Formats: sequence, C-alpha cells, structure tokens
Amino acid sequence: MDTRPRTLFLLGCLLLAVAIALPLFADLSDTARGLLYGLAVGCLLASLLRRWLPEPCDTAPPALRKRYLREFLPPMAGYVVALWISLTLLREVEAEWLRALVALLPLPPIAFAMRAIVRYIRDTDELQRQIELEAVSIATALVSMLYLAGGFLQAAKVVDIPSSAAMIWVFPLVCLAYGMAKILVARRYR
Repeated sequence: MDTRPRTLFLLGCLLLAVAIALPLFADLSDTARGLLYGLAVGCLLASLLRRWLPEPCDTAPPALRKRYLREFLPPMAGYVVALWISLTLLREVEAEWLRALVALLPLPPIAFAMRAIVRYIRDTDELQRQIELEAVSIATALVSMLYLAGGFLQAAKVVDIPSSAAMIWVFPLVCLAYGMAKILVARRYR
C-alpha cells in the first residue's frame, strides 16, 4: 500500500493547523500566512490526487521522473523564498531601478523550473509527449479564454481587476489547468 497520500494528507493538516494557530501566538505577515495556507492546500490536494490516481499520469521511466523532481523541486522552493524576499524588500526599497531588480528576483528560479519541465518532456517517449502537448494546449486555451473574458468584462466596466493581479496569476493558472488537463488526457490514453 502506498503511504505517500497519507503522508501528504498529514503534512497538509499539520501545515493548516500551523497556519491557523501561529497567528494567535506570533505576528505573521499576510505573505507568510498565505504561504502556509498555500502549502497546506497544495499538500491536501496532492494527497487527494495521489489517492484518486493510483497510476501515474505519465509513461516516463521512474529514473526520468526522479531526475525531473530533483531538477524541479529545488527551483520551486527557491521561488517561494525569492518571492518572500522580493515582497519584503519591495516595502523598503525606494529607487526605481532597484525596485525593478527586486521585483524580478523570483524569475530565475522559475526559469530553472521551466528548464526542468522542458528537459523532462524532451526525454519522454512519443506517447508521453502527445499527452503533454494536448494538456499544455488545453491549459493555454482555457487560461487564454479566461483572461480574454476578464479583459472584456474589464473594458465593459463590469469588473475592476488590477492588472498586476491579473498578470501574476496567469502562470499559476496555466500550471493548474495543465495539471488537471493532463489527468484527463492521460486517462484517455489508458
């Protein structure tokens, strides 16, 4: 029996308890609280997906999947740290050129994570590349339609979405839509 879903679930519950309880004892910034809640929800969702999807969504050999995780997870951890540092420093920095540099601090870790994704896809077999292509295509189409709908609603003055929020959420939405689309596409090929 695979114990990973249970471990992820317990970790998610622990992080959620910490996110709820810690502000009662210490003054946490909104960023720190958001990171704790995000990690908790991520672990809980991952545990559900591991339980619902006993087979992996890909046909890649285990060695390739391990290499991918070794190359992908450290940059993502670096991204979380860089984002926290960037948001903290932006409150203090006044010079515009320095603010631009600090604001772009989270980009290099994302570039390394994207490199890991491209290497993984490049080294998979034809079936897995087909699954990845379809999933990325579906995700891109869905997020583009959502972004376009938001733009139309913004132009009609039905909603008022700050442009920075809209821009920042494009990449995470593509990643989320890609993950969901990959699950559905992979099931079709099983």
